[in-house]
Amino acid sequence: MSTQHQTPDRKKNFAPLLSSPQVGHSMPNPIMQQPKTPIPQSPAPANHSFRQGSMSTPSPQMPQSPDPVHDLPPELLEAGWRQFWSKREGRNYYFNKFSKQSLWEMPPMPGERGASRHDPLGIQIDPRPGHGPPNITSPPGGLVPRRQSIEESPLSPTFKQADLRGPFWDFSINTNVMMFERYPSVLPPPHNDIELMRGSLVQKLRFQYSELCYQREGIQAPKESFNRWLLERKVIDKGQDPMLPSDCKPEVSPSMKREIMSDIPIRLYRPKLYGEARKLLYRYAEAAKKLIESRKASSESRKIIKWNVDEMFRWLRTQPCCSIDEYMKRLAHLKEQCGPHLNSAVQSSVEGICSKMCSMSSEIVKKLRAKHWELLKEHQIEEPAPFPRAPADRKMPCYPVYDYVPSPRLPTVDIHEEGSTTCLRYKGEMMKLNTAHLKKLEMLYRLHCRDDAVRQNFLPRVWCLLRRYQTLFGVGRYEGHGLQGALPVAVFKSLNDNFGVTFECFASPLNCYFKQYCSAFADTDCYFGSRGPILDFNPVSGSFEANPPFGEELMESMVAHFERLLAGTCDPLSFIVFIPEWRNPPTAALVNMEKSRFKRKQTTVTAFEHEYRSGAQHSCADNEVYYRAVHGTAIFFLQNDAGYKLWPPTDEKIKSLMEAYQPEQTTPPTPSASKVSNHKEVDTEGETPKKKIDASLSSPTSSLKRTFSESESDAQPPLKRTFSEFESDTQPPLKGHADDHLSASVTSPTGNGGSPLKRSKLTEDLYFDISPALRHTHGMTKLEVDRSRSEQRHGSDGDRKKEHATSSLSDTPRIVK
Repeated sequence: MSTQHQTPDRKKNFAPLLSSPQVGHSMPNPIMQQPKTPIPQSPAPANHSFRQGSMSTPSPQMPQSPDPVHDLPPELLEAGWRQFWSKREGRNYYFNKFSKQSLWEMPPMPGERGASRHDPLGIQIDPRPGHGPPNITSPPGGLVPRRQSIEESPLSPTFKQADLRGPFWDFSINTNVMMFERYPSVLPPPHNDIELMRGSLVQKLRFQYSELCYQREGIQAPKESFNRWLLERKVIDKGQDPMLPSDCKPEVSPSMKREIMSDIPIRLYRPKLYGEARKLLYRYAEAAKKLIESRKASSESRKIIKWNVDEMFRWLRTQPCCSIDEYMKRLAHLKEQCGPHLNSAVQSSVEGICSKMCSMSSEIVKKLRAKHWELLKEHQIEEPAPFPRAPADRKMPCYPVYDYVPSPRLPTVDIHEEGSTTCLRYKGEMMKLNTAHLKKLEMLYRLHCRDDAVRQNFLPRVWCLLRRYQTLFGVGRYEGHGLQGALPVAVFKSLNDNFGVTFECFASPLNCYFKQYCSAFADTDCYFGSRGPILDFNPVSGSFEANPPFGEELMESMVAHFERLLAGTCDPLSFIVFIPEWRNPPTAALVNMEKSRFKRKQTTVTAFEHEYRSGAQHSCADNEVYYRAVHGTAIFFLQNDAGYKLWPPTDEKIKSLMEAYQPEQTTPPTPSASKVSNHKEVDTEGETPKKKIDASLSSPTSSLKRTFSESESDAQPPLKRTFSEFESDTQPPLKGHADDHLSASVTSPTGNGGSPLKRSKLTEDLYFDISPALRHTHGMTKLEVDRSRSEQRHGSDGDRKKEHATSSLSDTPRIVK
């Protein structure tokens, strides 16, 4: 039988009605009709409801009030509080239908501007000076929340727990991470108009960067260089914008300077035909001669460059036909002799480009901030005052970033579906994502958002989130997607089962697997569970996974941050770090982790034998989600003594992790492939030896997940492109070596979070080891390798030489995460 609540009548002192209302008809209150609230945990008591037939006898422990649900002061009723009976505990509890909060004790009386049914989100409430997340760590009046609130379940009791597990997420895993209470974020909440303005200004800044490179140095801006500049600057930036740098010392970016100077006088790449190699050598010599004649340089520099260029022209006239290897050796020698003199001639000009970019970024940040607060002040939202006290020195489970500044009601966003894709449109700007990812974002929003119980701002905030990451990536095809490459789902499951991992250090709401993660943008991501940037996050215990964007400055700062955390706590703390195995020369992050006193284990996954999830997984097709990694991945286990005791990296667990890393076989492996091990242990005293590329990639049918060569003209794109083609023009130079080429990266994100391009280990089967000046990664299929070698062997044929001479130049694809 169903139970029906009765509407209170304040004039009659909550007297019970004489007769029950008919089914399907409501009994209006003459003064005010209170909205009825369903009981979240247990049915209403039998003594204040009418049943068909005989009435049930009330329990002696149950309250005897005529209407205990609404037997509260009018102020609490207006604020959304109701009183219910708990069968489990045998006493009353109080439930707020607006904020979904449950308390055992009567809540305090709200102020004059408390939450009401006219302001259910509490927008007009002055924020409290507390520093913890609302309704969880700092309940009002120090009251103890009910068990459901303590277990981080802000959803209604009818929420389906099965929805917490999806095809590429598992939000049923609670965190084991503990942290100290911290300040909330004072960043202004995201707004759709501000994100539109940000995207327009950042796109203009990208165009100005390209114009500066072309006008001052006569070169195209290195691809993905702008994204790597954002990542490198945010490591040291102390400004007030979550994306653009505005307060960096020094102003000259080392990564941007290296990348521009590495492309002077021309951009170098790895040619596939000997005719292209000859042209490249001639173009470099001619460009070096013109550059030194047009710049201020010493007479000694002019003399050295002129002599080397003339000698190279003489050699080209006397040697009309040579192998690619010979041309590349000559080019490396010429760059070694002329490079330092060319760099000294253009150094001041390149530094001027970097300083100009920094100043333009600062101006954009000022415009955005002024416009943002002007818009918020229209909604009576002022900038917050400084916090009067420091956060409490107490440990608690990690919680998302709490936005201290209240958010206004956001404008409406249109939504429609196109098959399996959902489109969100605001003022003509459409953001697309897969419907499955939209469901994932809704789940994160329901789990973590505390100021929007009815989800009125959900779609506008999703639009702001997608727009922010599109602004970070850029609008080019495949541009910036390497910023968010993520580990496969099977690897996350293995990390959780074997090492207790419940937290991702570099992720985003779009590619996270756990509901606990750090990301690049605290303002847009906090509503979906982000703990903020990892360099601002200071846990004291827990097990973490770190797959950073592959930027050297970020990876180096990450290692230093992890070592400080491990040295500053006695609680169990563990970090499992995934970084590229760049050995020639090794990166600072790789060297620092190998000699770290917290390193417990180190292993490597071989190139082409493992996969990553695309950074554009939220919008790409299902068959484009995974791609093969063309470089080795080094895995480090950094743990303190308590963490090593609790989550030891034993051989059995490492073997299970490597099995989870195995990609799905699209074709049967060849006999030679079965002899190649899928991983190898690295000696802490020595260096990882080189390995041959897996011969199982030789089958043409398995090339769907392999890399292809991409020509400069990009006339005939392959059937399916992978991330080795996303940026095919340049490799960013290695830190400390202006002539070396490697990839760099945000969050992150991601990131899993978010990461620019990667550099692969060169192998003797596919590449000629020419010099650090031309050390490019190149993903070629077996058919392309055989064709290239055949062309080199028969290069003396007249027809073949004519064909090579007229062929278009092709660039070496750069490898991204």
